[in-house]
Amino acid sequence: MAEIGFVGLGRMGGNMVHRIRRDSEHTVVAYDSDKAAVARAVQSGASGARSLGDLVKRLETPRIVWVMLPAGEVTERTVKRLAGLLERGDTIVDGGNSRWTDDKRRAKELRAPGIHYVDVGVSGGVWGLEVGYCMMVGGPQGAIGRLAPILDVLAPETSAESRAAIGPRGWLRFGPAGAGHYVKMVHNGVEYGLMQAYGEGFDLFEQCEYELDNAKIAHLWNQGSVVRSWLCELAARAFDQDGSDLPELEGYTEDSGEGRWTIADATAHDVPTPVITAALYSRLSSRGNGDFTHRVLAALRNQFGGHAVREHHDGAA
Repeated sequence: MAEIGFVGLGRMGGNMVHRIRRDSEHTVVAYDSDKAAVARAVQSGASGARSLGDLVKRLETPRIVWVMLPAGEVTERTVKRLAGLLERGDTIVDGGNSRWTDDKRRAKELRAPGIHYVDVGVSGGVWGLEVGYCMMVGGPQGAIGRLAPILDVLAPETSAESRAAIGPRGWLRFGPAGAGHYVKMVHNGVEYGLMQAYGEGFDLFEQCEYELDNAKIAHLWNQGSVVRSWLCELAARAFDQDGSDLPELEGYTEDSGEGRWTIADATAHDVPTPVITAALYSRLSSRGNGDFTHRVLAALRNQFGGHAVREHHDGAA
């Protein structure tokens, strides 16, 4: 039986704690700045901690503390705080979407106090509680070996055709610190492109001369077609829930950074990524960015060709 501390009990972290306690005898000590989130984790069978220091005290050595927080300053601050609380031989796991270069730096900084650092790129979203999480792992073999019982519970069983390549559960170590988040970064870049392609295809169905039902098309495509996928299943589900033309949704799409990092690293290696790049730019356009560009284009067409332009009206009398 394994023991782990969990810091960050949002949608992903809270569900992961719930899956560990529901599907195994492993013990979890959970902490979040949101006391209600800690209370929910306790209801799932975890032991609640009042602070990071309290969490560390409740764990037996060698400790494993999994940080499941948004990438950036909050994760950086938490890792540094834990580094001052943990002891030689303990392990910090970052399961958020940190940039792989930050993982490499943190691992190097933690070598002097003898604390191991493991990065885990996690895919599965809110569905991971039921179907499991695909996990891409980087870090030292020994620390990952101690973490393996937890990873085994969180991951789904692999398909028969994949078992010989990656083992019985859906997680894999790819190399030293940073390797896991690097693979997850590219995974998310690919995800951008796939989502964009589906979005453009269904948009065309909305504009064409035929009266087509996007929900039925999405359902049909998942019946053995070449483009069947989980994303296509989710598209069908969204159309079923919100209507074939998604009338209640605003076309605003955020990004959490991985697409940008993928493009930057691809550029550094002279690897062309036109699909991923175009998908990221489309997300930026969805937020109203680039509107001035289109106004300039309209003005230029009017200047050189006399093409008609549409004047903006703000509704003032």
